[in-house]
Amino acid sequence: MNSLSSRLKNINEAGVHQLNCTVDELRASAAQAQFSLFEVDMAQLQSKGELLTELAQAIHAPDWFGGNWDAMADVLNDLSWQPAAGYILVLHNSGDQQSLPVTDYSIMQEILLDTVVFWKAEGKPFWVFFVEGKTLEKCQPRIP
Repeated sequence: MNSLSSRLKNINEAGVHQLNCTVDELRASAAQAQFSLFEVDMAQLQSKGELLTELAQAIHAPDWFGGNWDAMADVLNDLSWQPAAGYILVLHNSGDQQSLPVTDYSIMQEILLDTVVFWKAEGKPFWVFFVEGKTLEKCQPRIP
């Protein structure tokens, strides 16, 4: 098992981070760790509705997903339809150029932080990686 796979399993390190390795390296390490990995491209998202739709598609949300902030929190705190040793959400193109309203972006971040705490209490790591562009060779999570 590579060092990133081992590190992903560390529940105490799990959190919201800036990714600074290649996404391919993260994908391979997630597979090796038997984690579910979900990816959302935020480049063209301009509204809460678009974000929630993209997220629902990425995680293969069930039909009961309601398309609001509470529903987002509910599905991220459930994921029973995606059994795994842990979870990783990769948010591509999530840098300062994102076009979501500031309030929506803040609410999204709060929900993601709460989700990390929820899964830690459940004994599973939940990682969120923001990807803003070119990534570095060596993968070391950094808090944004």
